[in-house]
Amino acid sequence: MSTTTTHNDLPLHTHKRSRRTTANRVFAVVHSCAILALLYRHALSLLHSTSLTSFLITLTFLISDSILAFMLSTTQSSRMTPIYRKEFLENLKRVVKESDFPALDVFICTADPFKEPPMNVVNTALSVMAYDYPTDKVSVYVSDDGGSALTLFAFMEAAKFASHWLPFCRENNIVECCPEAYFETDHSRLPEADKIKIMYQGMKVMVNNVIERGKVGDDQYITGERERLAFRKWTDGFTRQDHPTIIQVLLDNSKDRDIADNSMPNLIYVSREKSRTSHHNFKAGALNALLRVSAAMTNAPIVLTLDCDMFSNDPQTPHRALCYFLDPKIQSELGYVQFPQRFCGIDKSDMYASENRRLFEINPRGIDRVLGPNYVGTGCFFLKKSFLWRPIEVFATRKPPTWPKQCGGQAHSEFRGSRIGTPCCSLQL
Repeated sequence: MSTTTTHNDLPLHTHKRSRRTTANRVFAVVHSCAILALLYRHALSLLHSTSLTSFLITLTFLISDSILAFMLSTTQSSRMTPIYRKEFLENLKRVVKESDFPALDVFICTADPFKEPPMNVVNTALSVMAYDYPTDKVSVYVSDDGGSALTLFAFMEAAKFASHWLPFCRENNIVECCPEAYFETDHSRLPEADKIKIMYQGMKVMVNNVIERGKVGDDQYITGERERLAFRKWTDGFTRQDHPTIIQVLLDNSKDRDIADNSMPNLIYVSREKSRTSHHNFKAGALNALLRVSAAMTNAPIVLTLDCDMFSNDPQTPHRALCYFLDPKIQSELGYVQFPQRFCGIDKSDMYASENRRLFEINPRGIDRVLGPNYVGTGCFFLKKSFLWRPIEVFATRKPPTWPKQCGGQAHSEFRGSRIGTPCCSLQL
């Protein structure tokens, strides 16, 4: 059984029930009967106990098996009606013109340049900046909860490299838009790939040298006065636990152009204010800060949240999410569209279950028909209206970005682990 949702007589997405549904239900019934029979036997043994020792042993078995039976019953809801979804990307631009696509804010969170190397975060950002999406509608916000000048330096270099990488991906229809992942594959068929690889390796060596040194100084790597001014915010009293807000606009799509003279996505570095007297609430606090900053600067109606150790393996990922967000039949009840994670570096059989398929594939597909899955923390497109008390129009007239008067000044007031963008997704309805 499948259901197709149409808009203007063209289907945008469809879903069908898994062929394993009947087998899952039969298994659940048989397993439930076996568990009930086991609990019944424990109850009889408990009633006919002849000594205190046998009574306590039987009672322990009864309690432990009852707990396990309860845990099993709570997981069966994700096995009753698993579904698979499919999007019709070819119909999206027939229904909505590309110039009318809603804007997209991307939130990437990192916290420690030594535990989460900045080059990994850079690869995450570059993979989403290369989305096949109007560049004037994409804004990437990098939240640095560690308040590290090393991370800012890495993204300054990434902004320069992006002017070469983005047109390269666009002109050659690159799918693996993460440089680290792309250059691990066979790229010899493209003559300009070697030149881009040399640039990437040069940037990587430069960033790693600065990280190994542990600080950004006034050396050969810092050439512009604007860059020197940004790093002067890191004074002697600046610590990761106590520092003012820093917002640095690294790329502005109204000004910055790539080597092919195309506009580039916005790239904004944010390190929120921290104080030893106030709890920062870890990643949740960082996301809240990004919501406030983005609302004041770009205010896109759609938000994508990503961990810093991920990359998107499909430049059409935003289009897949739009196939649901732009469906008027479900738009009023839709909160987010979530893509499962795919892990790299795992053997074909995944003998150690490192891919954690139950969390990212099995449970979401099953709970999709029961009000949707839980948010796993990454790879999720949110409608911003789901965070607000007031409605926000997806096609509202978009105001130009509002940058801070002094970018980089004080404001008053989880590499190669996984990747997103695979065709299947989960809905919260």
